[in-house]
Amino acid sequence: MILNTGLRTDIPGFFSEWFYNRIDEGFVYVRNPYAKNQIYSYRLDPELIDCIIFTTKNPRPMFRNLEKIDKFNQYWHVTITPYGKEIEPNVPPVDEVIDSFKFLSERLGKEKVTLRYDPIFISEKYSLEKHIESFDYILDSLSDYTTEAIISFIDLYEKTKRNFPNAKEVTQDERLRIGEEFAKIGEKYNIKVKTCVEGTELERFGIDSSGCMTKEVIEKAINKNLNIPKQKARNGECYCLLNNDIGEYNTCDHGCLYCYANSNKRLVKRNLKLHDPKSPLLIGQIKEDDIIIERKQESCISNEKTKQTRLF
Repeated sequence: MILNTGLRTDIPGFFSEWFYNRIDEGFVYVRNPYAKNQIYSYRLDPELIDCIIFTTKNPRPMFRNLEKIDKFNQYWHVTITPYGKEIEPNVPPVDEVIDSFKFLSERLGKEKVTLRYDPIFISEKYSLEKHIESFDYILDSLSDYTTEAIISFIDLYEKTKRNFPNAKEVTQDERLRIGEEFAKIGEKYNIKVKTCVEGTELERFGIDSSGCMTKEVIEKAINKNLNIPKQKARNGECYCLLNNDIGEYNTCDHGCLYCYANSNKRLVKRNLKLHDPKSPLLIGQIKEDDIIIERKQESCISNEKTKQTRLF
């Protein structure tokens, strides 16, 4: 099975102590966000978990004990954007995250660490030219440390519109200009540029729209074949393996205005006060009426020969 950590919050950025405690104890509990008295139980066993996927804006807090997860296959998405504190209040500076990215890449291998440059929005301060300049700077910095960069444009979810009322959709003309220029930059630094749930309109520039966490992507990262049947597309076009997430909504303290996972700052602060690094749950404790459900877990790694990466 594939274990996700970053669809609902940033575990490396804010909950690394809790995560390593879960690794030490060999299990984790996850409260069902849609049925609050249901708790899913996962065994944290490398014989059952084929890959742990981390998505983070700040991997550095994890570095203190990385050896604890050496026994697991890992795939990291590290997000680096050019936005300031008025947009991303608690995200570290760009160069600091670039340094963290390089550290991970040197330790794990550049095929296991992918850049995310998203979400992209356009404003007077963050113009098309600013994004082109920033993307070039980041890819130049990471040209020896990754093989792929994922981009996507801002989605105006209800939470986003409430917390970021000045945000506007990126127009088609703007998307095409970014696609064309970003593709050139990717080619210059030998980094494949891919989109995340953006359709196929940028394929004309050579941008890959096949998905950012698909079976094929994870096979390449862990260098093994997976026996996972093709699943039904999410949002009509996404075939990424996004189940089994151990995070919780309304817990990420980066404070990004565009965030889809936080309803408001007050709820995040309230939840963070309930966080106990020693609890099997990310937030709070087990309650009397909670129902613990053991999730079915089995390895999907094929017994076939190790997957070979094509060189030519």
